[in-house]
Order: sequence, then structure tokens, then C-alpha cells
Amino acid sequence: MYLGMLRKEKIMDLLLQFALLALGFVLLGKGADWFVEGAAGIAAKFGIPQLVIGLTIVAMGTSAPEAAVSIAASLKGSADITIGNVVGSNIMNILVILGCASVITPLLLARSTARIEIPYVIAITALLFWQGRDGVISFTDGLVLCVGFVIYLAYLYRMAVNSAPPEEEEQGEQMSLGKCIVWTLGGLAVIIAGSNVTVNAATAIAVFMGLSERIIGLTIVALGTSLPELFTSVTAARRGNADIAIGNIVGSNIFNILFVVALSALIVDIPFAKAFTFDSYVAIASAVLLWLCVLPKERLARWSGALMLVCYGAYLWYII
Repeated sequence: MYLGMLRKEKIMDLLLQFALLALGFVLLGKGADWFVEGAAGIAAKFGIPQLVIGLTIVAMGTSAPEAAVSIAASLKGSADITIGNVVGSNIMNILVILGCASVITPLLLARSTARIEIPYVIAITALLFWQGRDGVISFTDGLVLCVGFVIYLAYLYRMAVNSAPPEEEEQGEQMSLGKCIVWTLGGLAVIIAGSNVTVNAATAIAVFMGLSERIIGLTIVALGTSLPELFTSVTAARRGNADIAIGNIVGSNIFNILFVVALSALIVDIPFAKAFTFDSYVAIASAVLLWLCVLPKERLARWSGALMLVCYGAYLWYII
């Protein structure tokens, strides 16, 4: 009798977590709509190229969950979740999110993205792996990553200064600057709230299924913290804002390593388990695959997106 009631309670709790998971998806979808529309409006108001907005405001905003989860995990001593979240999110950002976005509609890239920003992602991912070869991401390693972040910000500033203002397009009704800011901040708040609900529910489901901390970090938590990027990039692609879609992912991957890992390492040394060696290779290979797909025509075609999704499916099958 008691065992039957206990089993029933667990089933009800599991159903509740699935309901919360669905609620999180709804919040993320609506928040992404508001966030992309507001960010694109701000770019138009100030004459800022959408690529710069995607690489900065959108990328850092959608990376807020990764930052919160990784820093909290490092403070609690859960190193596998810290590294797994960042590495897993970066793999998912490229193979799943850009894969989904480009399957929906082919994405045209700015030349700087193909020639500078994606190679930079490859370089800093390799740097992170090299830093972790001795089994720890130290305070000094964090400082080196911070230097890389400063270089990245200087590059973005130069890009914004040198970019010619976009030609104004005639639109039936434009949002005011105040409304754009409200929509951007409100959308970001809803995205973060949805991400928190989703991560908590997904983690509870994973624990119920008996998955390890490393697998949870690489998959469930990585998926949950990457959901803002997923919904934002897919929404941007659907609305025709390819620069925001691409810039969001590239900027987010850079931000995850050069800010999230760096800040975590400055707080406390982060153990880098040997188990993450394979995952680091996959993260580097994913960035290289993206680069090879876009280099010839500076365009991410549907077949490239489909290939990325297949690669992620193979990776997921291998680690689970």
C-alpha cells in the first residue's frame, strides 16, 4: 500500500516536471519573439549593423543562463556541470541551433563572420582544451581568457565604428526607442525565466532517469541554457534577420568561453576531467565543420544544417 502510494507520488511529480518543461518552452518562444524584435529595432534606431547587435547584446543576453549556471556550479564545486555546460552548450549552439535555423531558411553570412569570427571561435575552443590539459582551469588561465575577451570587445568596437550605417527602409509602423528597449529587456527576462523553469524541470527528469552529472551537464543543462539561443536564432532566421541568428551563436560561443569560464576560474580553480577530452574535440570539430560549410559561399545551406543535426545525433548517441 505504502509502496504503491510512493510510486504514485513519483509519477505525479514526473508529470508535473513535464508540464513545467512545456511551460518553459512557451515562455522561451514568446520571450524570443519580443527580444529579437526589440534588438532589431534598437539596431535600426541607432544605425548599428544587426551583426554587431547579434554579437553583443543578443549573444550576451542569451548567454546569461550559461553564466548563472556555470558560476553557481563552480561555487558549489560541481566542476563537471561548469565545464559540461559550456562545452555542451557550444556544441549544441553550432550543431543543433544553427542546424535548425539553416534548415528552416538558408543563412547568408557577413564576410567577417566567415573569415574572422568563426576562426576565433575555433582558436579559443582549442585554447580552452590546451589550458585544461593539466586537469585544471586555473586563475592564470582565467586571466588569459579575459585578455582574449578584451581583444574581442576591441574588435567589435572597431567593427561598429567602421561599419557604414544601414540604409533606412520604409516601414509602415516603427516602434519607439523606449518600446524597443522595453521589449528587449522584457523578452530577455521572459527568456531567462523560461530557461530557469526548463533547466530545473529537465534536471529533475534526468535525475529521475539516473543520468550522471557529466551527462546532465553536457545534455540536459546544456540544452536548457542553450534554449534562449535556440529560440532567438530560429526566430531571427524566420523573421529574415540572418545576421542576428548567426551573430547570436558565434558571439554566445565566444562569450561562454572568454567570460563564463574566465569568470568562474577567477573565482575558484575549475577541475577539467579527462572525460571532457572527447567532448572538447567534438566542440573544436563542430566549429571547424561550421567554418568549412560557410567558407566557400559565405552561406549556411539547408544541407549543411541537416548534416550538423545528424552529427549531433551521432554525438548524443555515443555519450549516452
